[in-house]
Amino acid sequence: MRAWLIAIAALISCVGAACSPGALAMQAHEGIEPKVAAVMAEIEPRRGMSVSPADGALLKKLVEDTNAQHAVEIGTFRGYSGLWVASGLRKTGGRLTTYDIDPDTAKVAGKNFARAGVGDLITQVVGDAHQEIKTLPGPIDFAFIDADKEGYLDYLEKLIPRMRQGGLIVAHNVVYPPPDPRFMAAIRHHPKLTTTFANMDGAGISISKVK
Repeated sequence: MRAWLIAIAALISCVGAACSPGALAMQAHEGIEPKVAAVMAEIEPRRGMSVSPADGALLKKLVEDTNAQHAVEIGTFRGYSGLWVASGLRKTGGRLTTYDIDPDTAKVAGKNFARAGVGDLITQVVGDAHQEIKTLPGPIDFAFIDADKEGYLDYLEKLIPRMRQGGLIVAHNVVYPPPDPRFMAAIRHHPKLTTTFANMDGAGISISKVK
């Protein structure tokens, strides 16, 4: 477990200090298919509630480093973070299941996935992930939470039993908007999780490894 924390710390030090967000994003784009990079560039200036390029590059790296085969995203929005995850899955040969409650934004995301040429890697589920995820079979290798902040604790509790040992649960917005303190306490003290944090000078990301 300590070795994993050291490895994550090395990655975070690059994301937060040794590599600027712009430099890290440029490095990540170098390994991304041109069609994906083009759609990312189109979405990124209007990403709004989505992750930053530095956060996205971190997601891609974590997917690759864990050799994720089964990835889950809660909060598709326009598909920006999903493109980063899918780029990592191209390398691992895995697939992404992504959930969003809004059919309009899900439709936009679906078009973006298709234009980027990664639609074959992604299953979109439109509906309330609090309910829908209960039917999702495991094991899950990598899960990313970026949806209703008050729902994070419920998502966490439903994901943990479906995760493989050594899998990662990653959450966005653990700095701002202000996170649910119950969720923060859970990822810090849950007996099945070891948690560290990244990109805390931005919206903040938590990385929890399942024991």
